[in-house]
Formats: sequence, C-alpha cells, structure tokens
Amino acid sequence: MTRETPFGPVWASVDARGAIRAFGFGSSDCAGGESPELARQLAEYFRAERTVFDLPLAPDGTDFQKQVWAELCRIPHGKTISYMELAVRVGRLGAARAVGRANATNPIALIVPCHRVIGADGTLTGYAYGVDFKRRLLDFERGGFLP
Repeated sequence: MTRETPFGPVWASVDARGAIRAFGFGSSDCAGGESPELARQLAEYFRAERTVFDLPLAPDGTDFQKQVWAELCRIPHGKTISYMELAVRVGRLGAARAVGRANATNPIALIVPCHRVIGADGTLTGYAYGVDFKRRLLDFERGGFLP
C-alpha cells in the first residue's frame, strides 16, 4: 500500500488479515497489501482529527522489542519522553541503550511513534528519516501545522 501525505509518500506492508507489518516514509519494495482502515486513519491524522492509531499491528521482532514498541504507543500525541524514561517504563532501568536500539529498529514508523523519544537533555536525537523530519512531525503534533 502506498499513499501521498503532507509529509510525502508513505508505504505499508499489510498482511492477509489486515495487520500492519511495516510502515515508512518514502518508497519501499516492502510495500504490499491494502488497508482501507489505515488509509482512513492516516487521513484523519494528517487533518489533525486523530491522535491515536487503532490498527492491528504485526511487526517482526523480539519479545523485548515488541515490549518497547508497545510502550511507544502509550506516549501521548504531541508529547515526548527520554530513552531513560522509556527504559523505566518497560522495567529495564539502566537499559537506555537497549531501549534506544529497539526504538531505532521499529518497523512501523509514525503509527508506533518512535519519533516521540528524545535525549535526556531534551535534544532531538537520531531518527530513521532524519532529525529535521522528526522535528517536523513533533511540531505538527504539537500545533497541527503541516510542513
């Protein structure tokens, strides 16, 4: 599945049950399947009418990665937390690096909002689509301004 958004093209890999296996910005050979529900929720998100995605997800990953990704979905729209706070939330105090790595390998960008995790000092840190892209997503979520 591919769609155009205010942030450029997005793609998704959707399994036969309609669960999202992967999602990203740009283009990808991994795109496939269709999800009218994903298309609807994306449109609502970019119209600032939706703050939480409610979709079936089926990412490949370890139990630890899945635990981190599930916790990412609990970060409120427009808010940020640090890697250390994320580590505490998953019960792994002192494992900020491991949590950071799990965050970095999130295969379902935006829907599993890894862009909401920042450095302990409040700085924006790495993002698969670049720190400027991360800033634009956070700005959009905080004020509804499209790029």
